[in-house]
Amino acid sequence: EVQLQASGGGLVQAGGSLRLSCATSGFTFDDYAIGWFRRAPGKEREGLSCISSSGSTTDYKESVKGRFTISRDKAKNTVYLQMDSLKPDDTGVYHCAATRLCPYELDYNGALDAWGQGTQVTVSS
Repeated sequence: EVQLQASGGGLVQAGGSLRLSCATSGFTFDDYAIGWFRRAPGKEREGLSCISSSGSTTDYKESVKGRFTISRDKAKNTVYLQMDSLKPDDTGVYHCAATRLCPYELDYNGALDAWGQGTQVTVSS
């Protein structure tokens, strides 16, 4: 069974940091790019970041560049999203997703190979 489980969310003050984890199982980790998108009430999926299957290429939404860092650990089949300098606009449910390639322009509103339940991130002002 394919599983992607996001964790690490919580409530943090503006300017704070969180580290999200995406634990994966049920598929060949090295064959898939893994990315993060978030959902806020009434909004579409907002792609934030993606790391290629090899880990050699990363992509970030402009608004999170310099604040978020994505990485992957092959030994643990896990992808991380380090989030620093958080802002209230970063509030949402964060999901990780697997795709063969990182989506063009981080558009996660199309078909995804797999994604899991998200983790809530709330940034207070």
